[in-house]
Amino acid sequence: MSTIRELLVELTGTEEYADAGRVGDDVDLAASGIDSGDLVRLVLLVEQRVGVEITADDMEKLHTIADYERFVADRSAAGAGGVA
Repeated sequence: MSTIRELLVELTGTEEYADAGRVGDDVDLAASGIDSGDLVRLVLLVEQRVGVEITADDMEKLHTIADYERFVADRSAAGAGGVA
């Protein structure tokens, strides 16, 4: 299970986000029942657990599990690439 899916399961207390067959990677999270407060909590969890900062501008572009996964992967790779 992806990191974002694990965080969504923890956040919502439901296993529905663990299964890509139930909530696909490209399903808009707001349309799947995640409200704006939960999205803010998701961002805080990502920042705390993964160590990737997500700005308000970034949040406007993140709508799906796939969006979050790509963002985290890109930022994690960029951060590992040369900060000494």
